[in-house]
Amino acid sequence: MVKMTKQKVLPQILKRKQVAKSQLFAIEQLELQFSNGVERVYERMQGSGRGAVMIVPMLDHETILLVKEYCAGTHSYELGFPKGLIDPGEKPIVAADRELKEEVGYGAKQLTLLHTVAMAPAFFSGSMEIFLAQTLYPEKLTGDEPEPLDVVSWKIKDYKALLQHPDFNEARSIAALMLVVDSVKSSE
Repeated sequence: MVKMTKQKVLPQILKRKQVAKSQLFAIEQLELQFSNGVERVYERMQGSGRGAVMIVPMLDHETILLVKEYCAGTHSYELGFPKGLIDPGEKPIVAADRELKEEVGYGAKQLTLLHTVAMAPAFFSGSMEIFLAQTLYPEKLTGDEPEPLDVVSWKIKDYKALLQHPDFNEARSIAALMLVVDSVKSSE
């Protein structure tokens, strides 16, 4: 059994200032004072505040679909699940269906929210909602990708081989895969 410690008091923000800004992020510097009197300076990235979605498409009860796309952070092509930002005023489930159509050329008759994950909460305020997409039907929307994405099918029973694949590295995709594997196992 895990014993939880008592609720901590959040540090007091003494001062905050924006130290950098790009098209996607703003970096904010926080001067903090903790409940024990210790003061520290932290920096954090502020996202758009809209959130993001990731979708695990199941072509049938045993096949998932992934995309291989360019990732600027690692300057490589990575294998992962379709994902994207939620547009202003858009509901997450609508964003998930839109991104699915843009990136893999399918819509989903059934979208199930599996989990909402924090993305690097130590320094980034963004979150992502992970959806399972089932009962797919062909429908393609034009997206914002600079080149066509490769769509890769994978048998869910072979998920351990996917975890070993050298191009499947993104933590959010790994978390989404494990959520779906757990979901499939518990429904058997």
